[in-house]
Amino acid sequence: MDEAVGEHFGRVPTYTIIDEETGSVEIIQNTSHHMGGSGYPPEILYNANVDIMLCSDLGMRAIRMFEERGIRVYIGASGTVRDAIEQWRNGMLQEATDENACRRHTFRRGKK
Repeated sequence: MDEAVGEHFGRVPTYTIIDEETGSVEIIQNTSHHMGGSGYPPEILYNANVDIMLCSDLGMRAIRMFEERGIRVYIGASGTVRDAIEQWRNGMLQEATDENACRRHTFRRGKK
């Protein structure tokens, strides 16, 4: 819970999964292709029965992949995992949309 919220969602080494009903905390490895494995983070978290995901920022493609799996994404988290949960509980995070998606990784035709 005291781990820092990662700056690049797809490249964090682990994901912290919290069950709001039971209070249980589980740390799972990021085994996606970003980390030398296979698949994508939305698939990993879907398979872990996640229904809400908190992060600092996220690109449009990832937002869509989460939406396709019925996982709601909230962006703007900062500090530690514990801080991010409090930010979400206090309504301080925005639900991710195409309009507020990270643009740093957007592909532009004709540009390198």
